[in-house]
Amino acid sequence: MSETQNKEDELAGTEQPFVQHLMELRDRLVEALVAIGVVAAVLFFYPGPGQLYDLLAAPLVAHLPQGATMIATSVISPFMVPLKILLMTAFLIALPFVLWQVWAFVAPGLYSHEKRLVLPLVVSSTVLFFIGVAFCYFFVFGQVFSFIQGFAPKSITAAPDIEAYLSFVLTMFLAFGLAFEVPIAVVVLARLGVVSIEQLKSFRGYFVVLAFVIAAIVTPPDVVSQLALAIPMCLLYEVGIWAARLFIKHTAAPEDPAPATKP
Repeated sequence: MSETQNKEDELAGTEQPFVQHLMELRDRLVEALVAIGVVAAVLFFYPGPGQLYDLLAAPLVAHLPQGATMIATSVISPFMVPLKILLMTAFLIALPFVLWQVWAFVAPGLYSHEKRLVLPLVVSSTVLFFIGVAFCYFFVFGQVFSFIQGFAPKSITAAPDIEAYLSFVLTMFLAFGLAFEVPIAVVVLARLGVVSIEQLKSFRGYFVVLAFVIAAIVTPPDVVSQLALAIPMCLLYEVGIWAARLFIKHTAAPEDPAPATKP
């Protein structure tokens, strides 16, 4: 048997009944939920839901006037809001294990060249999302809250609601996390043949405009936070073009040569 035939038969004999797939999916979902539950239980006792919220609110509290605190306008907010933070934190900590369960379920049905494409994308997308969230928390929040508090009239006392703050934080985390996924989107579009490397290069100017439009919509109305979102998106777009070249070259199917790209 030729080498080409061996590659074509790479998945031969690995088929499983549909019911067995469902059973495996159930087991892996249970394992993922158990992992999230274990992490949540640990976080409940240490450091605790209240301390987790204090950590999340630290960038805002640092810029509140002397003696000012956050408030809860709902009866159940002091209980529900820290609990939501606890579950969100548990999910993020357990996310690598959850993604590993997903990969373990999907990987047996992929060819070698598909694994070389999917696994780096899964790992890099997770890392980029966490980097975006960390960038938002450690840099953007300090600039945003400093601008807002400095702009507020002296005749008012800022006392943000804890539930409104949580909603704002989650929106910002999601916006920056997804913004840092730009290279992944570029690589996937190029690898699937939706766009070519040359088309991506010619779209640079339009993407810069698009990045600033998105930044103006999803961020507060201060220049620093808008630049903090738009500039990384533009830089990551260039990273995506560079990464797309490598992925197209190294993840092509054995029988299909990689599309030629101009330097």
